[in-house]
Amino acid sequence: MDIREIQLYLHLCDTLHFARTAEQMHVSPSTLSRALQRLEQQAGCRLLERDNRSVRLTRGGEEFRRFAADTLAGWQQLRSRLDPNQQQLRGLLNLYCSVTAAYSHLPALLDRFRREHPLVEIVLNTGDAANAMAEVQQNRADIAIAALQDPFPDSLHFAPMDTIPLTVIGPQIPCRVRELLEEKEIPWDRLPFIVPEHGPGRKRIDNWFKAMGIGANIYAKVSGHEAIVSMVALGCGVSVSPEVVVQHSPMRDRIALLPSPVAIPPFELGCCCKAKRRDDPLIAAFLAAIGSAK
Repeated sequence: MDIREIQLYLHLCDTLHFARTAEQMHVSPSTLSRALQRLEQQAGCRLLERDNRSVRLTRGGEEFRRFAADTLAGWQQLRSRLDPNQQQLRGLLNLYCSVTAAYSHLPALLDRFRREHPLVEIVLNTGDAANAMAEVQQNRADIAIAALQDPFPDSLHFAPMDTIPLTVIGPQIPCRVRELLEEKEIPWDRLPFIVPEHGPGRKRIDNWFKAMGIGANIYAKVSGHEAIVSMVALGCGVSVSPEVVVQHSPMRDRIALLPSPVAIPPFELGCCCKAKRRDDPLIAAFLAAIGSAK
């Protein structure tokens, strides 16, 4: 199979948008469509279903995406082994992290990596930190910046970077929530809480509720700590958030850090990748950049 067509297919799997993939991969829509048709002929099945409104992967398309990702990774490894004169790494590395991590931890890490490997192309996608491991497991990212989860999947490798404290946050602005916080004893069981939908942040706050011995009044379940901090700043409720998210939020002046009656374990932040790919040249080089910072 043509490696370029496999690259096009993997990009299309990420975007599920023909025009966007064609633009970002610098091909015409007709070229992209023909490449997909050839892959479908070779695979012997439909890989994508599309209509005027949406594009989705078929079951065969999901299986072919995993095959395509493994094939591309194997090709990149083979090129590195077969080219003894290649003194600098080349290729493409897909990274995933939260918006906050893109401000707080990624710049220095990328600066170190690019100094050593200037010919490697970095593709960065941002989103909810709670989805970081899934992005790697589903082959949408080679490496993701994530908080260490318990239990941690055996199929993934975790390279620690930093320890991230968590804190209870509330609104600084005059509002009903602020009035409750200013009572002589904070009525934790009456406060409206904004919690993550899932992930290690949700587990931390659920454990905090148990340690506090309160039945939490859940006001909203939100995707992403950045959105949670914004809702707290607007007076919608209180939450437990990584301090680094508050520090990098444009709403930080509207946030009050609250003393917690019980200790909240910090996050261990690091980079995760598939365990079987940790020795891939590009991934190994990126993990080495983490180690060089310690």
